Amino acid sequence: MSYSQQVFDNLSQRYSYQPEFLQAVQEVLTTLQPALDKNPAYEKNKILERIVEPERTFSFRVEWIDDKGQIQVNRGYRVQFNSAIGPYKGGLRFHPTVNEGVLKFLGFEQIFKNSLTGTPIGGAKGGSDFDPKGKSDNEVMRFCQAFMLQLHRYIGATIDVPAGDIGVGGREIGYLYGMYKRLTTKYEGILTGKPLNFGGSLARTEATGYGTVYFAQEMLKARGDSLEGKKCAVSGAGNVAIYCCEKLYQVGATPVTVSDSRGAIYDPNGIKVDVLKQVKEVERASLTRYAELVPTAKYVAVADYPAGLHYVWTVPCDAAFPCATQNEVNVEDAKTLLKNGCKCVAEGANMPSSIDAINAFLASGIAYGPAKAANAGGVATSQLEMEQNAGMTAWTFEEVDGKLFNIMKNIFLNADETAKEFGVPGNLVLGANIAGFRKVADAMIAQGVI
Repeated sequence: MSYSQQVFDNLSQRYSYQPEFLQAVQEVLTTLQPALDKNPAYEKNKILERIVEPERTFSFRVEWIDDKGQIQVNRGYRVQFNSAIGPYKGGLRFHPTVNEGVLKFLGFEQIFKNSLTGTPIGGAKGGSDFDPKGKSDNEVMRFCQAFMLQLHRYIGATIDVPAGDIGVGGREIGYLYGMYKRLTTKYEGILTGKPLNFGGSLARTEATGYGTVYFAQEMLKARGDSLEGKKCAVSGAGNVAIYCCEKLYQVGATPVTVSDSRGAIYDPNGIKVDVLKQVKEVERASLTRYAELVPTAKYVAVADYPAGLHYVWTVPCDAAFPCATQNEVNVEDAKTLLKNGCKCVAEGANMPSSIDAINAFLASGIAYGPAKAANAGGVATSQLEMEQNAGMTAWTFEEVDGKLFNIMKNIFLNADETAKEFGVPGNLVLGANIAGFRKVADAMIAQGVI
């Protein structure tokens, strides 16, 4: 039995109740064996056993009062997974599905994603089972203040710098930052994704969506192709999906779908980004509202589509951009995309494809950009925000966007060259995993065992 398989089998016995975490670990470990064979020091130093366990995990009770004066109780978490190459960095997710296993999967992915950016940041993730949907601004504020009352003990500008994720946007970051400042009296770059008027970075809002498109462009460029003139299927309707659509138009492509938890929109004329922003960023409404505003849009409710399948991926397209959430592309979805002529998949969400779907994409030979590489633009620009905060300065949108483009280009080149090094050209899953792993593993060896 191989070293990687042995570690995974032991981990599966311990954490059988954390399927998302085990899926993330399996996806990485199954590709690392060539690197482990090439450098026996990794096994000698028990790197896999160490890297799959968080350095520390915190859970805490979050008590807050709703608008009716009733006490509400939620659970909060922070998983500080690995700090070998820099302070912990990773978002906060507020969503009913949040639990320790989900955050461990996200934090584990974050280690390698952050390593690939080339910037000095480690991997972490946190959040709560609190649901901001349907809550008033005052309720969201009170929850964020109660959450930070617990979290502030464990974070700091050179210790752990959280950011946003699902359910945590500029509003939530503002409330969290205000409470941190009140508790510590420190005005420092402790959170990224902040509003521009107190330390935020231009292009941070756009970064994950833009970066995913930049990565797709690099994949296609290496094959003598581009996104120009391509029809694109996009899932999600949050920050990543919105700015993925916006950048697709800028490079000459046409996004024709978006989706949310209730249903999906298909418009053969192209998604109207200004309307999508109005519905999701201003009104915070369902996509049924988008359908009301755009007569050419077709709305398909989740309840009206067969269970286990996703309407977005049935729309014929040249390129697909999963930008919603984990496991939104199963193997049947993957087969449908391939059957309908999709030649490029770039993941804007975290682990949106099942392992079987990934294998189908790899077997087909299409351009496939795994999440830890393709959606690294968000955390890369968060690190650029940290740089600006540390220097008490602000860069222009063009400066940040230019740096983002170069980071995404370098991530592709690193993953592509690593895949070639190990004899599987074009396999960016293996290339990204090994490239991200080696940097962290070498740092762990160099720093010794404490």
